[in-house]
Amino acid sequence: MPISELKAELFRALSHPARIRILETLGAGERSVGELQPEIGIELSHLSQQLGVLRRAGLVTSRKEGQSVHYSVKDPQITELLRVAKQLLVSSLTETRDLLADLHADLHPKDNR
Repeated sequence: MPISELKAELFRALSHPARIRILETLGAGERSVGELQPEIGIELSHLSQQLGVLRRAGLVTSRKEGQSVHYSVKDPQITELLRVAKQLLVSSLTETRDLLADLHADLHPKDNR
């Protein structure tokens, strides 16, 4: 399979906001499903479904301890990827904000006295 298809699969696994929140939370350390649920803020069945997607994609690992299942990020580079994505978005939003401010100044020059 070409690397571009593998990358597309990776980004498909990352394409849900709950999965991003899960990975960002797990980036701070291992959590049980019970600990994740209030932090992620979705129903337990939906959380389990999203964890399954991440596990099948090889992005998280799980271990059972008694009745609890604990999850962790499989590779710290995924946390770095999410950090870089956030930086890109912040940069882009900052540029957009600055552009809007310039447009506003052009449309309303009296407000800039």
